Amino acid sequence: MEMGKAIRKVFVPKEGFVFLDADYSQIELRILAHMSGDEKLIEAYNSSADIHRATAAQVFGVPLDEVTDEQRRNAKAVNFGIIYGMSSFGLSQDLSISRKEAKEYIERYFASYPTIKTFIDGLVSDAKEKGYSLTMYNRRREIPEIKSSNFMQRSFGERVAMNAPIQGTAADIIKLAMINVYNALKEHNLRSRLILQVHDELLVETAEDEVDTVKQIMLDGMKNAVSLKVPLEVDLKEGKDWLEAH
Repeated sequence: MEMGKAIRKVFVPKEGFVFLDADYSQIELRILAHMSGDEKLIEAYNSSADIHRATAAQVFGVPLDEVTDEQRRNAKAVNFGIIYGMSSFGLSQDLSISRKEAKEYIERYFASYPTIKTFIDGLVSDAKEKGYSLTMYNRRREIPEIKSSNFMQRSFGERVAMNAPIQGTAADIIKLAMINVYNALKEHNLRSRLILQVHDELLVETAEDEVDTVKQIMLDGMKNAVSLKVPLEVDLKEGKDWLEAH
């Protein structure tokens, strides 16, 4: 939003420095591909396909090159909605379509990616049994709501059970990346410093004569933070303020 952009523009590096901003591309969907083991999703990422277009082709049963912009947009909403346990009501609100259409989109998605359906159902059943969920690195998220007698509370708990292992793993990975980048900056005895982490994004205040070195450090540190069945891709930008670098 405009306010967010205005706030980012306020933050500037000190004289003789620039900002380098790197963020993961679709890290949660990549984690979903890895953790679920879904072959179609893994293959799409390993072949550098447009993941939303590939999903649209699967869901709507059309050739990749015939996917419309609207179909891609709808598939993108479903892709990210699945991670957050979005209901047909939530998807219908997002896409301004009927609940019936939204329900059909979600059903087609799971029919196209049955391994993901099995994986997500497993996350919920495990959380109901144990009362908590785990990230890929065994960090625990307690979910007492999932055993509630209250429908709304229980539904919330189920959404958390679907999302916490994926989003929590993304949080684990960015922490590992931060350590990699921080240690490499120290090892190279650079004046540049890691100053901020927001979700899947790292910001380094970079000396102008160290830009090339720091770019490589950030790319290596983030891409090699973990080894997944799909590659971790990183978008890296440079700017004189945080907005320009973002």
